[in-house]
Amino acid sequence: MAPTFVRTPPPWFRIVAILFLLWGAAGVFAFYSQVTMGPAALAAMGEVDRRFYAALPRWFNWIYGIATWGGLLGSVALLIGRRWAAGLYAASLLAVAIQFGWVFTATDLIAAKGAAATVPFPLVIFAIALWQLAVARHGTARGWLR
Repeated sequence: MAPTFVRTPPPWFRIVAILFLLWGAAGVFAFYSQVTMGPAALAAMGEVDRRFYAALPRWFNWIYGIATWGGLLGSVALLIGRRWAAGLYAASLLAVAIQFGWVFTATDLIAAKGAAATVPFPLVIFAIALWQLAVARHGTARGWLR
């Protein structure tokens, strides 16, 4: 049997994967906080936020879960050197696009709170999701992921 050579990723790859893992953990925490939000937390919100949360369709939490858990599991896959990290990151990216696409087109959140308060962080989330997918694809192309 011929020997198999595994290409070792450079140190930056592992550092980025760890940062992605931390980002994913924060996302899952935010997801958990939203889906377990009780009446006291809702009462503490402003009127606009209460209306927003009341208007969320049931499928929204599923999409939010795919976005966050897909990113976290993709980061775990990246850390253990698995090429299926790209698939998980792609699912996460698609879920992020659906999630924020719905928020910005089906709600009045921008009109109520202003674009400066509502748009920047979702853009950062989308950019990081794109970066995660790009890093996973790069790792696969370089042979760092198997």
